[in-house]
Amino acid sequence: MQTEFTLQTAGQGLYEFTRDVARWVQGDGLLTLFVRHTSCSLLIQENADPEVQTDLRNYFARLVPPTTDPSMRYLTHTYEGPDDMPAHIKAAMMPVSLSIPVQGGQMVLGTWQGIYLFEHRDAPHQRRVAAHLA
Repeated sequence: MQTEFTLQTAGQGLYEFTRDVARWVQGDGLLTLFVRHTSCSLLIQENADPEVQTDLRNYFARLVPPTTDPSMRYLTHTYEGPDDMPAHIKAAMMPVSLSIPVQGGQMVLGTWQGIYLFEHRDAPHQRRVAAHLA
């Protein structure tokens, strides 16, 4: 089985789409999710306390600041805006695909685990995540 999930983002942040995936999966197998972009990532992360998402976003913003930050002046790919190359760096540091076991039509996730698209760009984007269940 294959499908594609489309997510609309409103700028940098984590966007949970666990429920969308849960409605689609069935049977038993291994679910593979793959984001079809180079400036966002996929994560399995806590979905109970929103402060986790805030802290992750703040941490990566400090770790890889925009190109307007003096510490980033060595970057050369800057013509798409000060958030673009940092977004590519963040996507290189984090997963762009996930593998999740599916048993009895349900993903085998922990109690507080959710599936997130981590948007690294400032502007809104429409993101596509390919899904394959085998």
